[in-house]
Amino acid sequence: MALYSEKVMDHFRNPRNVGVIEDANGIGEVGNAKCGDIMKMYLKITDEVIEDVKFETFGCGSAIASSSMATELIKGKPLSEAMKLTNQAVAEALDGLPDYKMHCSVLAEEAIKSAIDDYNSKK
Repeated sequence: MALYSEKVMDHFRNPRNVGVIEDANGIGEVGNAKCGDIMKMYLKITDEVIEDVKFETFGCGSAIASSSMATELIKGKPLSEAMKLTNQAVAEALDGLPDYKMHCSVLAEEAIKSAIDDYNSKK
């Protein structure tokens, strides 16, 4: 069995929504010192809907793939729906992650929630 699914490899090799949103109104940054993965999420929110989302991730392939997939799952969604995104949903959308890489999907979930919290704190 392959270590990573085709979806993980696709999102690692061709990540979606990479970059910075200069006028983001929600920014979240999380990291795991143990593994060295750091994720930063930028949200552009209009009328409580995520109009645009971008990310910068320093880390392994699973971290990049998790960030990419998470942005795809929340783009265009209302904040109430985005807040319900779980790391398990990110991993399932990637057709699974090895157990020792599940922390990458947790970071993606935490980065999104951190960015939404940042947006809510500025309202």
